[in-house]
Amino acid sequence: MESASETRSVRNNTVAAVILAAGLGERFEGPTHKLLSPFRGKPVLKWVLEAASGAGFDDIYLVSGAIDFENEQTLNVFEHEVTIVKNHNFEDGQATSLRAAIAVADHDKHEAVVVGLGDMPLISSSAWAAVAEADTVLGVATFSGNRRPPVKIHHELWPLIPLSGDEGARSLLRLRPDLVNDVPCEGNPIDIDTRGDLARWN
Repeated sequence: MESASETRSVRNNTVAAVILAAGLGERFEGPTHKLLSPFRGKPVLKWVLEAASGAGFDDIYLVSGAIDFENEQTLNVFEHEVTIVKNHNFEDGQATSLRAAIAVADHDKHEAVVVGLGDMPLISSSAWAAVAEADTVLGVATFSGNRRPPVKIHHELWPLIPLSGDEGARSLLRLRPDLVNDVPCEGNPIDIDTRGDLARWN
């Protein structure tokens, strides 16, 4: 007979996407939050939602903080079967957002998560899927040899993620380089941090 701890440790053979989108985006200095700013015909975050949605994940967790995504009609987040994870401690850094999402993923018994950023609109569905399908406990997308999100993190590594600060998955890549596997991907890993970034790539 299984013990209670063994029962709790049983995992589904599933992978969830995590979209980190809780920050204030203070460097943007625009009339609206950067994630809601129009980019090639739709909000920056909408591109990310569509890409993750097209990659075949078992769940998609969208971490919110500064923005109430549920009431943003331009995003219509629920058409992508997204679960919104509210991070009330988002001002303590990106690690708190990743921790909030992993708490939900752990409850849902996922084997791994693939973590991406809400301000990277040109990461394709194929890149999200390639990282998700990689046979590795710690995988990172590479674009022309450069490591960028999304990053796959197996549940065994979740306890190593910092409790606070502005590093989440990146800290794991530095802490356990022996486990990292590069996953070559197609797409453009730009991120939209400033109004200049938006103008340059729009």
